[in-house]
Amino acid sequence: MYRERPPSEPLRGLVRCLWRARESTTRLIVPDGCLDVIVAAERVFVAGPDTRAWQSTVPPDTVITGLRFRPGQAARALGVPADALRDSRVELSELWGPTGARLADRLRADPAALAEVIAGRPLARPDPELTEVLARIDAGATRVSAVIADVALSERQLRRRFRAAVGYGPATYLRISRLRRAIAAAEHGTPLAEVASRAGYADQSHLSRDCRELTGRTAAVFLRRR
Repeated sequence: MYRERPPSEPLRGLVRCLWRARESTTRLIVPDGCLDVIVAAERVFVAGPDTRAWQSTVPPDTVITGLRFRPGQAARALGVPADALRDSRVELSELWGPTGARLADRLRADPAALAEVIAGRPLARPDPELTEVLARIDAGATRVSAVIADVALSERQLRRRFRAAVGYGPATYLRISRLRRAIAAAEHGTPLAEVASRAGYADQSHLSRDCRELTGRTAAVFLRRR
């Protein structure tokens, strides 16, 4: 069981969704460009941005509650650069010290308070240039150079700010965004060659290489099982 719901209006620029799952088996977690705050049994932690797939294994019927930030937005609320959390799981008490420990106690008692906890955080200012670059990539850009060509920042500045906000550079994010489009395109049994074309891959072989590198599965196995 896995369900998502949209955040309330004040959080919509920051949060992609709130979610709840009841896990009973091992599940493959693949990169999606996001960071999550997660309450699972006795743990309250931040799941950093992934660059590779990993297996989540929990006891049967474990209820997990999460809040998923929009790509590039988590650092504004968490108070640390996203690349410091890359490919890691960090306890809230470790991230925010005594304040984090108190909030973790509250969330263990009431996981539904996740949105309220994040809404109460001081937020850093949004980065309009970064937001524009992310939007262009998510719209289907196939080359980073074309995306950043007319952004009013030097390439070095943009890449530094992108890593701090997203967790990795724009080329990695482009690959992850493209895989998410492939997942969406494959939902109704679309042939893989057509999935590759819709998602922005050069061809089906390109899709297969990227899928294997990011998920550890062939495109035929990964996309069809989803």
